[in-house]
Amino acid sequence: MIMICIWIVICFAAYFTYDKVMFYIIAGFVGLVMGGIQSLSRASYSMLIPEKDHDTTSYFSFYDVVYKSAIVGGTFIFGLVDNSTNNMRYSVLTLAFLFILGFYFMSKTHIAKASNQQLKSF
Repeated sequence: MIMICIWIVICFAAYFTYDKVMFYIIAGFVGLVMGGIQSLSRASYSMLIPEKDHDTTSYFSFYDVVYKSAIVGGTFIFGLVDNSTNNMRYSVLTLAFLFILGFYFMSKTHIAKASNQQLKSF
């Protein structure tokens, strides 16, 4: 959840960036959170997989398809907003909105409860 908040802040900061120094500072923050988001999302997803199901490869295959579709969809939406408004700043705000949607859906998912149920099943 913290990583999504950092991405939201990065998107809003990118919207208000007008000089090179601020751009490089934001790029540094992007570099800090880019690698961590994938490993955290895989770890969080693995907590949601039922413990009794031993065929975890199908779950991660589904995860991979959704991940690749999100990359294509996010890039398409970014380009669509940029092309229709001729302003890349609005595209960055659109990404912030998508991260806010992700934050909302993650808040509705009870990952801690799912991991506690897995621990109790041992």
